[in-house]
Amino acid sequence: MNKVVSAVALTALLAGCATSPRDIAPAYVSPILYQNLNCQQLAAEAARVSAAAAAATGAQQQQAGKDAAMVGVSLVLFWPAAFFIGGDKGNAAEVARLKGEMQAIEQANIQKNCGIQFQKG
Repeated sequence: MNKVVSAVALTALLAGCATSPRDIAPAYVSPILYQNLNCQQLAAEAARVSAAAAAATGAQQQQAGKDAAMVGVSLVLFWPAAFFIGGDKGNAAEVARLKGEMQAIEQANIQKNCGIQFQKG
């Protein structure tokens, strides 16, 4: 019985944790949004979205790290620490949107034969 209660408590704790940025799927963004941009404008937009994605990913990773630490503290030392687990706080939606924008920009790049190189990371 004690193992069942522990398993339920652990599941509840982990459900509230922030998602790792690499596990966040891109949201769909239509490449039509970028069809009126020339290659130079498309490259500038790619740079802007990439910088925003890096910032959002960093914030999400930081929150995921904090949550993982709080889970460890709450399980080992002090269970009320579980109330300080922050979760995604909207960062995950921002990361998903920006990943989707990058995919749409890549598709527009291919359609226009702009030759912009995208690094996967």
